[in-house]
Amino acid sequence: MGNKKTKQRKKKLERDREINEELEQEKEDMEQEIKLLVLGTGDSGKTTFIKQIQILYKEGFTDNDRKLYRNVIRNNLLSHAKILVNACRNLDIPLESSNEEIAEEIINIPEVKNGKIEVEQYEMIQALWSDSALKHAYERRSEFQLPDTADYYLDEIERIMDDEFTPNTRDILNCRIATSGVRLLNFNIDGIPWRVVDVGGQRSERRKWIHQFDNVTTLIYVVAVSEYNQKLYEKDGINRLDESLVLFTKTVNNKFFKKKNCVILFNKYDLFQEKIKIQDLKVCFPKYKGKKNVEKASKYIKNVFYKAGKNRKRRLYHQFTVGTKTSDIEKVFEIVDKAVANEIKKLGGKL
Repeated sequence: MGNKKTKQRKKKLERDREINEELEQEKEDMEQEIKLLVLGTGDSGKTTFIKQIQILYKEGFTDNDRKLYRNVIRNNLLSHAKILVNACRNLDIPLESSNEEIAEEIINIPEVKNGKIEVEQYEMIQALWSDSALKHAYERRSEFQLPDTADYYLDEIERIMDDEFTPNTRDILNCRIATSGVRLLNFNIDGIPWRVVDVGGQRSERRKWIHQFDNVTTLIYVVAVSEYNQKLYEKDGINRLDESLVLFTKTVNNKFFKKKNCVILFNKYDLFQEKIKIQDLKVCFPKYKGKKNVEKASKYIKNVFYKAGKNRKRRLYHQFTVGTKTSDIEKVFEIVDKAVANEIKKLGGKL
């Protein structure tokens, strides 16, 4: 009996030793790992940034990925059409009489299952998008909530609804999936392990961020500068760029990040350049005096964020980006490399 107990004790001790060794190795690996935490408000372009990393540093999108995105894209298309129909009603923009019944049917189409949609249904969406009322509503999109890529998909209806449709890379980069919870992306650059952590940006998701703050090498904060004249999904009346600034201020001045370098992505810059020629930045920042000038408005936004995040213990970096342009994200990673290198130097050569 005694020998049996002794063997069991030895076996347990051996297993405990193995577990401890595994934990120590995991800890050592984590200490050598570069961890980027990607934060920002909902719909700022964080998920598109993650997709770009997948293109640049992983295998890109597999055939299975593309099949899954087909369903998402078709649902995006249907959702955009419904939003625009409701906008026409709320903004008192009359549809052509022949399309009124079609609009009602569109509103009642359920979510697309298995990527399938009836031919008659996509023909109805196509007819509505040809109606000048929807185009007029689209021009007034700052007055309601509509994803930035709505026109891209609506212009591509025939291709998207074809039975043989397989999303290309641009289709995938433009599709919108709200991030819920935490997503991890692991990859290697020159033999060095990197981990990118993406967490949901909607207000209800932000409480989950705190659990991801440990061992962060560098923070990446994504700002949709084109949102300067838009309101929040969650709370109408609050300017979306102002909300992003408030969140940025709270985040970078959190005790976990006071000494951490931060790269700010001023994203959706192409849309911003179009908008600022029409609507002054004063709608968000009343003290702005640069009128409808792209360079002055860009500089003003950059300075506002830098002022909010500046301190002696960290460096701020920035890049104006179009999230769907892979070349822009390559430039971002050149900046991230500098931020990480400076962080490692600051810590005496170790993460």
